[in-house]
Amino acid sequence: MQDKINEIEKSIDEAVKDVQSSKTLQEIKMRFLGKTGEISSLMKNMRDVPPEQRPSMGKLLNALREWTEERFDAIEKRIKDFELKKKYKEEKIDVTLPGRVTEDGAYHPNTLIRNELISVFAGMGFEIFEGPEIENDYYNFTALNTPADHPARDMQDTFYLSNDLLLRTQTSAGQIRVMENKKPPIKILSPGKVYRSDDDATHSPMFSQMEGLVVDKGITLCDLKGMLDEFARKIFGANVKTRLRPSYFPFTEPSVEVDVSCFECGGKGCRLCKGTGWIEVLGAGMVNRHVLEGCDIDPDEYTGFAFGMGIERIAMLKYGINNMKLLFEGDVRFLKQFKGER
Repeated sequence: MQDKINEIEKSIDEAVKDVQSSKTLQEIKMRFLGKTGEISSLMKNMRDVPPEQRPSMGKLLNALREWTEERFDAIEKRIKDFELKKKYKEEKIDVTLPGRVTEDGAYHPNTLIRNELISVFAGMGFEIFEGPEIENDYYNFTALNTPADHPARDMQDTFYLSNDLLLRTQTSAGQIRVMENKKPPIKILSPGKVYRSDDDATHSPMFSQMEGLVVDKGITLCDLKGMLDEFARKIFGANVKTRLRPSYFPFTEPSVEVDVSCFECGGKGCRLCKGTGWIEVLGAGMVNRHVLEGCDIDPDEYTGFAFGMGIERIAMLKYGINNMKLLFEGDVRFLKQFKGER
């Protein structure tokens, strides 16, 4: 047994001679002291030793185990001290070096305009409603007075997911969801992403819209004009004026295109307004009687107006952005220009 103990001690000395890491030391420790280690195996074999020899054998094995544990503890302390000093050296900070400057971020132009629009219309009493981006045909078209064979459907190239489901082409679908579940008075603003198969310098297959709806007794086109005047002054400047031009949308009657006087040249004519003195910003109109009736709202008792604008278009006009794709590319050089805007 003594020969076996001497052999184990020699093996331990050889194994730990060049050990440099806690992980390696732990592996060696398990080899000798683990449940299936060499010393543990010797202790398990004590049951095969004759009873009269067990006390002396037990003393030898206990002494071996104590010696081994003390040896490993000493080596472990030395390695931990070494590793700690190495870590301190690697993580040492030179406080005399100049600090790293962390740049502040900037809001995206779309976020700036969205927040500004919400603030303007919330100040006029509008509530926020966000509908689903995946709509069915009924809410996106039919309930907005656009039957399956209506030519107005040709005005928009739609991404269909199935015969009935599609990516909404307009946030106007939210009008129907609100009017079905809430009776007048209604005053809601519905921002969100919309999708159309269109792509050039001023159009994108995915863009953001903001739809507004007001329904109550005695609402007229004059109320729409007054609200748009306030919107234009808040967004484009105190001296900006609005004008309404006849247009067509299936869910409003009458329908209008809304222009603002050019805030760049004051209406004199420039490149931004293409010499006309006016810039088109959104579409609007009085809610069509058929749309109100479809939502169980009596059009003889209640009237309303609706308007919708592209957030990217407002951002491009306000910040002088000449290519819509800049709003989607995430170029840090472009976004840095909006630092300080809120």
